[in-house]
Amino acid sequence: MPDELLDAIEIETGADPDAAVIWMHGLGDDGRGWSEVVPSLGLPPHLAIRFIFPHAPIMPVTINNGMRMRAWYDIRQANVNERADIAGVQRSQAQVDALLAREAARGVAANRTLLAGFSQGGVIALHAGLRFPSRLAGIVALSTYLVAPDQLRDEASAANRDVPIFMAHGLYDPVIAFAWAEASRDVLKANGWPLEWHAYPMEHSAVIEEIVAVGAFIARVLTDRRSVQRQPLTDIP
Repeated sequence: MPDELLDAIEIETGADPDAAVIWMHGLGDDGRGWSEVVPSLGLPPHLAIRFIFPHAPIMPVTINNGMRMRAWYDIRQANVNERADIAGVQRSQAQVDALLAREAARGVAANRTLLAGFSQGGVIALHAGLRFPSRLAGIVALSTYLVAPDQLRDEASAANRDVPIFMAHGLYDPVIAFAWAEASRDVLKANGWPLEWHAYPMEHSAVIEEIVAVGAFIARVLTDRRSVQRQPLTDIP
């Protein structure tokens, strides 16, 4: 476990939160950008959620000529198979695990906690969430893809083999190709994960319809997690 927790912005939607969402930003951003999304989620007032928006470490990024910026891992090449620095992904996975442990120490159980992320942050949400040893409430993966899909079957945690997943992607994304997201979706579905899928006419960004759909997903898995476990979520084309 990392010696120090990542710095983060925290927003609580009610007193004494009994649920949490840890939301990872994309390359070159920080937690402030996505922290502004909370009011737009349209969450019901009865949910008291602690939103945690950590700031990724600053590091040189190969694909950006070694420029130093906030990143969850190095991006080495543009193609999907050699894009991600897996050792860096695993370091970020450990940092997310530490944030999850801190929430457990603060009284928020793993099964009341979601991991969410955009782009690079979505890679980490999927990678860490599917391998976390305790059951999570759900995973939100926006404009992102699955790294090391060939390792997933062996590395996935038994506790999260049926964790509900929300994925959304832009049809015209020039950064993370729509086809990469579709392939990741298909791997997850083929391996039995209940997955809600949305596609939007946008590039590498977010739209309000997507944010509202994320809010509905968060509310659903936190309000009635037992019904989510009994039947798969609707696959929305």
